[in-house]
Amino acid sequence: MAFKAFTHTHVYEKQSTSKEKDKSSIQCVERYDQNVYLGTKDATVLHLILPSGTDGDQSKIRECRVRKLGSSHPVAHLRVVPLFNHLLILWDRSVAALNMFSLEPVPALKKIQHVNLFEVCNSLLAAQAECVEMVTSSSRRKVIRIHVVGVDRWDVVKEVPLLQDPVALAVDGGCVCVGTSDRYLLCDLRTGGSDELFPHNHSRQRVIVTSMGRGEFLLNGPESLGVFVMKTGMCQRPPLQWPQEVLAAGVCFPYILTLQPRVLSVYSAVDQQCKQTVSLSGAKGLLCTSDGVLVFTERDIFSLRLVPPEEQIQTLVMHERFEEALLLLDAVQDQLPLDSFKELQKAITCLAGFVHFYQKDFSKARDLFITGELDPREIMRLYPDLLCHSEEFQSQLDHLNKGRHIQVLCRDNRNTFHHYLAFLGDFLRAVRGTEQGLKCSKEVDYALLRLYVELGDTQNLQQLVAFPNLCSLDYCVPVLEQHRRYFAIGSLYQSHGNYIDAIKTWVKIEDGLHEDPFCSDVYGHIVQTLSQLQDTDVVWKFAEWTLQRNQEIAVQIFNKRPPDVQFETQDVLALLEKYPLAMLYHLEFLIYDLNSEDERHHNRLALAYVTQSLRDEEESDSRETRGKLQQLLWESRFYDVSTVYERVESTALRLEKAILLGRTGGHSQALQVLVHQEGDLKAAEAYCCRAGRGKDAVFRQTLLLTLLQIYLSSEDLGSAAVDLLNNHPRVLAAEKVIQLLPEAWSVQLVSQFLVGSLRATCHQRRMAQLQKAMAQVELTRHKVIWMQTLKTKFRLDKGQKCKVCQKDLAEPEFACNLTGELTHTSCRGFPST
Repeated sequence: MAFKAFTHTHVYEKQSTSKEKDKSSIQCVERYDQNVYLGTKDATVLHLILPSGTDGDQSKIRECRVRKLGSSHPVAHLRVVPLFNHLLILWDRSVAALNMFSLEPVPALKKIQHVNLFEVCNSLLAAQAECVEMVTSSSRRKVIRIHVVGVDRWDVVKEVPLLQDPVALAVDGGCVCVGTSDRYLLCDLRTGGSDELFPHNHSRQRVIVTSMGRGEFLLNGPESLGVFVMKTGMCQRPPLQWPQEVLAAGVCFPYILTLQPRVLSVYSAVDQQCKQTVSLSGAKGLLCTSDGVLVFTERDIFSLRLVPPEEQIQTLVMHERFEEALLLLDAVQDQLPLDSFKELQKAITCLAGFVHFYQKDFSKARDLFITGELDPREIMRLYPDLLCHSEEFQSQLDHLNKGRHIQVLCRDNRNTFHHYLAFLGDFLRAVRGTEQGLKCSKEVDYALLRLYVELGDTQNLQQLVAFPNLCSLDYCVPVLEQHRRYFAIGSLYQSHGNYIDAIKTWVKIEDGLHEDPFCSDVYGHIVQTLSQLQDTDVVWKFAEWTLQRNQEIAVQIFNKRPPDVQFETQDVLALLEKYPLAMLYHLEFLIYDLNSEDERHHNRLALAYVTQSLRDEEESDSRETRGKLQQLLWESRFYDVSTVYERVESTALRLEKAILLGRTGGHSQALQVLVHQEGDLKAAEAYCCRAGRGKDAVFRQTLLLTLLQIYLSSEDLGSAAVDLLNNHPRVLAAEKVIQLLPEAWSVQLVSQFLVGSLRATCHQRRMAQLQKAMAQVELTRHKVIWMQTLKTKFRLDKGQKCKVCQKDLAEPEFACNLTGELTHTSCRGFPST
């Protein structure tokens, strides 16, 4: 069945003799409800009654009354004013008023003479004010007049001058669109102003102006275009391409109807396409109403009733014209119940999506499926083995024959099939977690898992199974096992809270019992997972397995735990007794990260460093471990010096032994060890600097003098003594050094030290003098301010208040700041002025 916007019926034929046919032909038509009025060429008005729901049976049409206006001149225009039961008639260049039921003249309303055109303005505000506005154009002057029409009067309230006589006009609210012999104009009834729209070259019979409502007009523009113009002068729709021989045009939203000598064409106001044509030979004019159109010839009247919007839309859907159906639905949404509109819109949007889907326009299809809130199972069912078998799903699209399996569709093209799979994954990811996807979350997650496995999308598969999901273990684990996705199986167990099975699965991969080519660093993932688990039983169950493989990495299980899920320290240390490297790292974590001040921890770490240093010294290079040990010995205040000293006393760790001696105050012994046992003069000098850090100059000088004495006591260390003096002339006082130097030494040997020491002493003395001078200047400045303050007079009036406490200054003692504000001495905290 072809699409029809209107149903066409012949509703009336005017009976007359052959001699009267030409004289009594129909000139104009007006309708209100079931009342139809005809104006004829022989100055006659006929009143017809159309029964409700006319189905084309002409015998039911009843001629009610006839009114003969005169002997000549055709009736040019008819308009009803239901508010007052008036029927307004344009005849013999005059507007007259008849009663719309009796067709008797309204006595109180005298004819308005010299009228060329008129139109009534239908407005809700006018009904509330019990008056109607009417616009007329004068046949003598180039003006249009605005009349206020009441039940027994009509008055001219405004005139709007024009440059040319109007040929056609239409009214919408406070705006009139006028067509003249060569142009179209917009006139504002409130201000009286007019604006030119555009010129035209039509004959007077082809000048068409009609109101579309909502402040919009339809005009017969140049080049056979129907132009839509808003009352602001702007165009919001593209022009409509219509035939050249248009006699009349009307609007029955959402359709535009154009009348030609032999055919009536129906265009959509939404997409400007011709939707229907009706053959009507000899048609002269048309009248559009809210539910249809009346078309008249000289003797006949035809009714085009608007097909209900739901039927139109369903017809378009049946012909798979979904885009047109959506446009039409959007245009008529005000005519449908809200729930019905939304359901219809969703259904058609989804069907349009399937059209694009099968055309491989996946981006458009995805957007339409999401907008139409399509149940994801409608798509999943088109893919073999992707719909979970745990629940039966009844498709709502089977009756539209949309259930073509994609695998069958793409049987000979594997690449196309993969494109369809990729689209499904994109669509399911978009709806997952939304209200649309929550209807069938289990099926969505299962389908995504199957898709990722099929496409080899390891990243998205891991993201799906590692985070909260509704994948059924019974269905998904066998699928993953079939494709050797053992790491994903472990992640799936983990996301379902089954941590033991998860880690067991990963352990089997690491131990070589399972082969999974799609994962790497399983061991690191196990350690990271254990470090975050709050289930301590699971952590203890697998901790030893991780420590046996790699102590340095496995200790992260205890070192990188969240603060709120820490283990008992003693339990961890007891476990790590068998794993010295892990023990060392964990003790570092306790001391440097958790700032432990427990002496046992510091002692154990120091002893662990000693053991590690000795082991490293045998194997390769122990510098890194010894550096950590020395830093701990220098900086920690919580280890027991004697305990550590007993451990290093008999070892080759002489630098550490010196540090421990220094911690007990035995700096001389420490320096003896470094100089004579270790033989490292640079280390001895560095020891003095490190031990003197943060101490006063006297202590630093004492350390260096002690080292100097050790150098001087050995004949082989004379040059070292000279170097020590030259390196520290600012610290060592010349008078104390000279007392220690051998008499055999010449002045030239220590001249560099003496010059440096004298310069340092001179610099210190001058700096002290400069500081003293600056202090005297500051003191003098304060004295000047004090003297100036003493010489200042202050006036203390009765009722004057303290700046601090806001109480009266009633005592003779007061204080004053530099800006002159007075306060109590007790408020300022210093003696009175």
